[in-house]
Amino acid sequence: MPIMEDLHAATQQHVQLAVLDGTDALVVERISAAGAVPVVSQVGGRLPLHASAVGQVLLAHADEGLFLEVVRNGLTRFTPRTITDPATLRLTLAECRRIGVAVVREEMSPDAHSVAAPVTDTKGRVVAALSVVCAEARTHLLVPAVVLAGRGISRGLGSGSMP
Repeated sequence: MPIMEDLHAATQQHVQLAVLDGTDALVVERISAAGAVPVVSQVGGRLPLHASAVGQVLLAHADEGLFLEVVRNGLTRFTPRTITDPATLRLTLAECRRIGVAVVREEMSPDAHSVAAPVTDTKGRVVAALSVVCAEARTHLLVPAVVLAGRGISRGLGSGSMP
């Protein structure tokens, strides 16, 4: 929580932590920012893996079976920018693994942009995803802070390696 609070203080935006739960991302903690873009997530709430930054991080580091299940269940369109094509989603997840973050621009709701980074355990497995949600398309400015915070939480879990 202290790392999430620091990230929130630095960004003045929504900060959330989610874990994989079945075919959803389960939001386990969130710090809201007054006056920030409205978000659909809430603590205890679920986000789709294909259309949220935390979900894309979790799905990118999950096994192929989960990807196939998510695609089989259908990729619901939430906005005109939501990824609904399985091939496009596969490429997006590969990019997430390559660069180490997921960046989502208005895929869950209009005006909501998000960047998420993985949180790893002692064996280097991705066990959670940390994100910042903002109203402006300035996610590239948030990437270093979110990555650093994700690594800080990972170190707190005893992780010495990053995905």
